[in-house]
Amino acid sequence: MHMHRAVKKKFSCVRISPRNDNICAKLTMCDGSKLSYVDEIRYLGVFVTLSRKFKCSIDNAMRSFHRTANRIFGKVGRLRLASEEVVVQLLLHKCMPILLYALEVCALDKRSVQSLDFTINRFFIKLFRTSSLVTVRDCQSFFGVDLPSIVLAKRFDKFIARYGNTPI
Repeated sequence: MHMHRAVKKKFSCVRISPRNDNICAKLTMCDGSKLSYVDEIRYLGVFVTLSRKFKCSIDNAMRSFHRTANRIFGKVGRLRLASEEVVVQLLLHKCMPILLYALEVCALDKRSVQSLDFTINRFFIKLFRTSSLVTVRDCQSFFGVDLPSIVLAKRFDKFIARYGNTPI
């Protein structure tokens, strides 16, 4: 049985413009190789997607978050080997950074932000074995957990305050 390994291209290009769906000629690099266009590229851990305007994808961040959160929950949460406080602290310090990495500089649409909030709410629903959003919000408030929409808004404000007036 012969297996092919996927070759990861070091260089590729994603088109961000109102005419992003138009077919473009491949760009030729100095060494004569062709630069191909792709639907998504990873740059410094952020996934930039083909779009009419600058847009980042949260799909990979969500997958990584779920993988890490489920590992934590499976090891200590489900069996109640650790208190809820410990599990929440693990969520805040291990999972949230994975979920929110560099998203304050991405133009996220309302649906993406709601999806991030929903992800955290679902974690609390699972941890506290409830279906009540009122209970979930009370628990989040008690443990000092802000939803991603709040965290990202604060980070964006801080980013703009720090770099907003910096000349390019």
